[in-house]
Amino acid sequence: MENELLNLGAMALRKAALNEEAKAYILSNPKLFHVLKKAADRYIGGETLEETIGKVKLQNEKGFKCSIEFMGESTRTEIEANAARDEFIKICQEIKQQKLYSTISLDLSHIGLTVSTDLCRHNLNLICQEAAKGNIEVIISAEDAGRTDAVLHVYNEIVKVHPNVAITLQAYLHRTQDDFKEVIKNKGRIRIVKGAFETPTGLSLPRGEELDHVYLGYVDKLLSENHLCSIATHDKRIQHEAKALIQQYKTKSDVYEFESLYGIQYDQLLQLKEEGYSAKLYLVYGKEWYLYLCNRIAEYPLNLFQALIDIVE
Repeated sequence: MENELLNLGAMALRKAALNEEAKAYILSNPKLFHVLKKAADRYIGGETLEETIGKVKLQNEKGFKCSIEFMGESTRTEIEANAARDEFIKICQEIKQQKLYSTISLDLSHIGLTVSTDLCRHNLNLICQEAAKGNIEVIISAEDAGRTDAVLHVYNEIVKVHPNVAITLQAYLHRTQDDFKEVIKNKGRIRIVKGAFETPTGLSLPRGEELDHVYLGYVDKLLSENHLCSIATHDKRIQHEAKALIQQYKTKSDVYEFESLYGIQYDQLLQLKEEGYSAKLYLVYGKEWYLYLCNRIAEYPLNLFQALIDIVE
């Protein structure tokens, strides 16, 4: 009964995250924005790049690699998409100038995919050009299942020109079995996540042992072929199994990385780093934190109580 309630709560939070009216209301209501922002602060770098850079420097000093993302998705106009592009270019410039140990991450729908493929491709090309100047990796995030074809189409084009581009694949999607076979032909890093978006019936696996097995199968394949990869999970059992695979294949630390979201299971990632494994923290910033907060709580609905504590303290 308890697990059923937690699952229902997670589903409700993910649906809330996609509610554009709710997001718009929160962003336009200063008091509500301020209250909920207290809960979001646990999981985000800040509202500005400057705030986030401060946290990245601190984590770099502790030995962590980082990834920086300017939050946002589903821009509806060319002006919005180009503004996001310019912000990502600024991130690349700051990483290079301040010698940060960091990559950047982005949603293609943030830089124009929902406006036109040509606009997205153009903006991504400019970002990758700037990133290359600082030898910075650009990681394309996963989006909802309805955009997977469009995201992979753009990636498969851009990676032929910019080898510093990485792609995220969601292990829970049934289609990933075929997508993986194509994507692994490229040299770009493959970031494996379980998958967090709600999907129509029949498109994905539920959380559980079968999904864990599938996830580890992708990790095994990547490590066995010495292919650049990110093991992006907070699942301690999967991390343990992945460590065994790294030892089995004698994988060098510059090939793989264990990745965790900032504010989630930090102690686990710290332990991995202290054991000598490559460890990376994923930080986001900006004012589009509503969706991000809902998804973080949805991953473990009992975090809602932590959110209430953060709000009242």
